[in-house]
Amino acid sequence: MIAAAAQHGLELALDIAFKCAPDHPYVTEHPEWFRRRPDGTIQYAENPPKKYQDIYPFDFETEDWRELWAELKSVVQFWVDQGVHIFRVDNPHTKPFPFWEWLIAEIKRDCPEAIFLAEAFTRPKALYGLAKRGFTQSYNYFPWRNTKWELTQYLTELTQTEVREYTGPNLWTNTPDILPEYLQFDGRPAFMARFILAATLGPSYGIYGPAFELCENQPFAPGREEYLDSEKYEIRSWDLDQPDSLRELIAQVNRIRRENPAFRANYNLRFHQVDNEQIIAYSKTSEDQSNEVLVVVNLDSHYKQAGFITLPLEDLGLDPRQPYQAHDLLTDARYLWHGARNYVELNPLTVPAHIFVIRRKVRTEHDFDYYL
Repeated sequence: MIAAAAQHGLELALDIAFKCAPDHPYVTEHPEWFRRRPDGTIQYAENPPKKYQDIYPFDFETEDWRELWAELKSVVQFWVDQGVHIFRVDNPHTKPFPFWEWLIAEIKRDCPEAIFLAEAFTRPKALYGLAKRGFTQSYNYFPWRNTKWELTQYLTELTQTEVREYTGPNLWTNTPDILPEYLQFDGRPAFMARFILAATLGPSYGIYGPAFELCENQPFAPGREEYLDSEKYEIRSWDLDQPDSLRELIAQVNRIRRENPAFRANYNLRFHQVDNEQIIAYSKTSEDQSNEVLVVVNLDSHYKQAGFITLPLEDLGLDPRQPYQAHDLLTDARYLWHGARNYVELNPLTVPAHIFVIRRKVRTEHDFDYYL
């Protein structure tokens, strides 16, 4: 499977969940590795408020912790030896941080290209603590940041404060566990907007598909952020050829990300003023300043929104006296802009966003205008 994936330019990632089913051989062969209640029964796993009564958690602080830790390291090492170098770690915040610091250092000593993604929807201090212990990337609060103010404040924290020195945010729109309320009520336009935000605000993003690709939005119950028919509990058969699938948009945005190096960094994000609270605008610049992208998103999934964007032209390397071109990579439309303030209008029922490449005006020896 790893070899077949490589033929398509893909790498396989593996979910690492350090816990046991009640009938796992560890339970009988190494009973000292598990925490027990006073009556002798093994204490089941908990991640408040959730209780996992069918899962036995390890006691990482057992007297035989050295043997336990070495055994768990051997599990990761086995898959590294098979060619797997990307690990999504399940609930790492429920295990001791010293264990992860030791394990990641041990694996990366011989496999420095290994990537560890922390699936830790937890308190900021714990989330950042895991990052400091060596996790390459982390889940975060992006699924619940929906308004312009929330997105601006949170992404500024992730990219413009000391947090960026040790945290690699991976922006997820949804997960097998989480169907955010925003997606439950606002239909396909909401899925498009959230996808474009995740794919352009940070260098790494994730979607749980095909549930996301096909805009699945039925919750388990009113007020619950869980899927009604979850693949955690049943096998689903998906019609991937539905006409309203987001497959084409996802492929297009992924191509845009590959072709524009400005999207590959986490430190170069800056937000811009728009005189409409339903429109958010931000830009990113490549390290060599050769690639400037501007993203504008309509956060209102029901109505057309319009407004004027104000750009700091000199900070963006643009001559205030010269026109410049905003080339929309989603629609291939080209707009000739003048000055710092320019008009945008977005209909969520068609395409709720612009992904512009900003092209500067140059003059050739033939006296024709070009935009590069």
